[in-house]
Amino acid sequence: MLKRLILLIITCLSLEARPPSLAPRDVKSKMEEIFKSHASYKKIDATVTERMLKNFIDELDPNKTYFIESDIQKWLYPSDKVINTVIEGFKKNDFSEFYKIHTVLMDAIERRNKLQIELEASELPKDVNPEEFKDMSWTNSKRELLARLLRIQALQLDTAQKVSEECKETILKSLEKKRKNRENGLIPNDLEERKSGVLSYLLKSFCHSLDSHTDYFTPFEANQFMIQVQQKLSGIGAQLRDNLNGFMIMHIIAGSPAEASGLKINDRIIAVNGAPVIGLDIVDAVELIRGEKGSKVVLTLTRKSADDENEHTLDVELTRGEVVLEESRLEKNFEPFGDGIIANLKLFSFYQDSKNSSSLDLKNAIDNYNKNHKIKALILDLRSNTGGLLPQAVEVASLFMSKGIVVSIKDCSGNIQHLRNTEGKTTFDGPLIILVNKASASASEIVAGTLQDYGRAIVVGEETFGKGSFQTFSLDAAKNAKINAAGEFKVTRGRYYTVSGKSPQLVGVQTDINIPGILSELDIGEKFSKYPLENDEIAPNFDDDLSDVPMIHRKRLSLLYKHNLQQKMTNFTQYLDILKKNSNTRLENNKNYQSFLTEIKNKNFEAKPVELFGLNDLQMQEALNVAKDLSYLTEINDKGFE
Repeated sequence: MLKRLILLIITCLSLEARPPSLAPRDVKSKMEEIFKSHASYKKIDATVTERMLKNFIDELDPNKTYFIESDIQKWLYPSDKVINTVIEGFKKNDFSEFYKIHTVLMDAIERRNKLQIELEASELPKDVNPEEFKDMSWTNSKRELLARLLRIQALQLDTAQKVSEECKETILKSLEKKRKNRENGLIPNDLEERKSGVLSYLLKSFCHSLDSHTDYFTPFEANQFMIQVQQKLSGIGAQLRDNLNGFMIMHIIAGSPAEASGLKINDRIIAVNGAPVIGLDIVDAVELIRGEKGSKVVLTLTRKSADDENEHTLDVELTRGEVVLEESRLEKNFEPFGDGIIANLKLFSFYQDSKNSSSLDLKNAIDNYNKNHKIKALILDLRSNTGGLLPQAVEVASLFMSKGIVVSIKDCSGNIQHLRNTEGKTTFDGPLIILVNKASASASEIVAGTLQDYGRAIVVGEETFGKGSFQTFSLDAAKNAKINAAGEFKVTRGRYYTVSGKSPQLVGVQTDINIPGILSELDIGEKFSKYPLENDEIAPNFDDDLSDVPMIHRKRLSLLYKHNLQQKMTNFTQYLDILKKNSNTRLENNKNYQSFLTEIKNKNFEAKPVELFGLNDLQMQEALNVAKDLSYLTEINDKGFE
């Protein structure tokens, strides 16, 4: 079971590629297989069907630049008759309703080509804001569609001219090429390839209708997913997002060429080796940036400074290298405090390979500090740690507690399995602060939630992401299995629960002490995803009766396991009122912090990197203050002082 659950959370960038050869029977077979494994949905019904139809339209026209609402109204707001037609068609391998939508797309593409003539003859609008393209609705007329296309092109060309004025014609050709490539991919001349494309989009639409994490991958996309699983590639170590007017850097891997060269989050790549990339598919842009280890690449960027709102253009040369996607894995720091230290360990992911693991690296770091210092308190920084391997979540939590249940899993059949710490060898039993933010997800939520449940840790920061589900991948990544020519899928199998029986699904882990950070004003979390699973609870499991262990093994395990079980503690939580009061007072009187809160409320985070307050991590600084308070209060209580 555990081996099948190791793909708890691995974020994958879904990329376009030529669809595999698919027949209707292949589609039905994969849909039935996914239904058997899915946590909630077991058969096609009206809810799934309505979602599928809307998703299919979004897959065909994600930027809403082809369809007009009247084209697709029949499927956007389907009648019972349409829904029943799709359901009955599924039973007979008949997906004709989706072919009808695709036929409408062909007409929409023809209309779009005619609009291109008007587009080229029209004057472009000024001062287009990228924010207006978020959460767009469908246009209602050709005039509205033309206006949208003009504004998109104006935004793209405004960025292109930042490379050079001479690039305008090149950019126009690039945009036109991208559009034609996209259209040719949607309606290839080969009829069988066209049918396979429709079925490929149908499978994606079906998976996305079940929940926000179930997905279908073409062979090309499955290969990209495997890169994520294997955690290595050759490139610069930056995660990109297509913003229509360039590729924004959303994340930089520690120790990567991107970090070494001084690239920054929110930089926008607009050219690679002098060639403009505005208008390219993200697949093509990434392939231009990637290359042989040791080779050079020059990126042209736009960057907003902290001093003004103007964008500046600069060229940065990088030397490509092998990038370990697990980042630096673990960052270690400490601060002297009294007669000891406050240890600060930042875990980037929950990883394991033949040589290292997150739990072993954490244990070694704590043991090394203990050799030379007195650890008066420890901060485990799980901010923006989106998870990883489920067994490692158990092992990491086990470093800070004795024996007991760490996490419980309920699968698609309703079976519950408890994952335990059976060793009872606590590495650190002192004051523990866990720092989280809105991007802390999955395995991070297991560790923070369960240690909070036991009273073993004080959780500070902000509400976590809220991903309480686990997925399995149809391909066994550990065995380097060959990718299926018909594609692979990832399916949500069930939910997980901390020892209190609560799942973080949708609601996240709530902090004991709220310390807002850079993400606190952003709409981040599972609750903002398209079709998230609902929340759920099971009975608390502080008193472990080993009911999920086969009877033949239960008695023997009980003799070894029942001694020294982790109990609910008040050693640290008894000081919560004082800790909260002190923290609130500090933050209210910290002018720098209050200015920071004002900035993140009033400024667009993507448009302006928050380098407004020097290099200080204000959220971490306050977590450190809380750790010092907890250390002091615990120590004077242990010594019996008044």
